[in-house]
Amino acid sequence: MKWLVIKWFILSWMWSPLAFAEAAAGAGQGGLTPFIPLLIIFGIFYFLILRPQQKKQKEHQTFLTGLKKGDMVITNAGIIGTIRTLNDKFVTVEVDEGVCLKILRGQIAENAANLNKEESKPKGSLLSQTQEEKK
Repeated sequence: MKWLVIKWFILSWMWSPLAFAEAAAGAGQGGLTPFIPLLIIFGIFYFLILRPQQKKQKEHQTFLTGLKKGDMVITNAGIIGTIRTLNDKFVTVEVDEGVCLKILRGQIAENAANLNKEESKPKGSLLSQTQEEKK
């Protein structure tokens, strides 16, 4: 019985490195399986962040190419004015009578007509309702 235990211990000690080597070699053979979560995360990132940003950027680019004289615009700095002259790179915006600013075309944020639409919307916040009730 004692020899049987010693023989089992020696055999298991001799064969155990081979078993670990086979397990390690088999672990590296996954193909694309380890990359599936990474691909899923990239797909979610693309559809939730990159694609909407590209769509918004494309819409802004078409807006900038469609500008013409006389359009009321809002710049990224919040300045509202009317376009007087257009160039490929620059736009001259008249802010007040006789006051013109020459800005980069890319610095125009949106059309000022959108501002009038937002003003006409009813104010739905609770704070604005309470302020109106006090008056």
